[in-house]
Amino acid sequence: MFKSMKTWVLLVFLSGLLLFVGQMSTPDSNAGLFIGLGIALAMNIGTYWFSDKLAIKMARAKPAGEHDYPWYHQMVADLAARAGKPMPRLYVSPSPQPNAFATGRNPAHAAVCVNQGLIDLLDRDEMEGVLAHELSHVYNRDILIGTVAATIATAVMFVSRIGLFFGGGRDSNANPIAHLLIIILGPIAAMLVQFAVTRSRETQADASGAELCGKPLALASALAKLERGGKALAQRGVGGTPAEANSAFSSLYISAPFGGLGQAGKLFRTHPPTQERVANLQRIARRMGQIA
Repeated sequence: MFKSMKTWVLLVFLSGLLLFVGQMSTPDSNAGLFIGLGIALAMNIGTYWFSDKLAIKMARAKPAGEHDYPWYHQMVADLAARAGKPMPRLYVSPSPQPNAFATGRNPAHAAVCVNQGLIDLLDRDEMEGVLAHELSHVYNRDILIGTVAATIATAVMFVSRIGLFFGGGRDSNANPIAHLLIIILGPIAAMLVQFAVTRSRETQADASGAELCGKPLALASALAKLERGGKALAQRGVGGTPAEANSAFSSLYISAPFGGLGQAGKLFRTHPPTQERVANLQRIARRMGQIA
């Protein structure tokens, strides 16, 4: 409940930031605000509507046939039945990186994709924990929430650019230094809030996934393996697919691609630190009576 509340507080703050930056960028009219919002809506609604097709293509994934992956189909079918939701489409990406993602605008149009590297690395319980996490993203409507956050953040960026190019209108009383700072810092603030939203949804999906599969410790073990495995492969120069290398899609994955290698500072991360996620799952396991 707290994480859901936190997400909506962040979205309200992001909306307020858009209005503030829009007013400061074009004080004589709201034209810049509406132009930026219109462009952002066009970009991100398109992405939201076709997110499943785009992400699957970028991951170079192929449909996972039931004959070839019976355990995959059975595991997801059991979890979906437990949640009372329809069965998503299943895919496998050839990426050697241990990772997975879910996408789709709602449970009826959802897709789950696991990397070959994940299949090679995890045991059955850990895989079930990962799949429960990914299904939770779909059931929690995180694709929609992420799209809303991305739309507002993109609008802030466009409105700031409009203000930068057109000088904020004809308001002679405006402090030019303060005006410039707002235009420059507004997009950075929007990006930080957007990252905070995605981190909050990852934590929520960890909790929802742990409840769905009933194996929080298995999910914790999987997350630790994903970070270690992805980082080790990246250090050896083993790459992944375009989806993992593209920041627009990397936030979809359960773990930061390539083990989060190269990411600096918690505020600029799309995923919470793995140690925090593991500690949170251990608390859930304790509450379930799985840890003394």
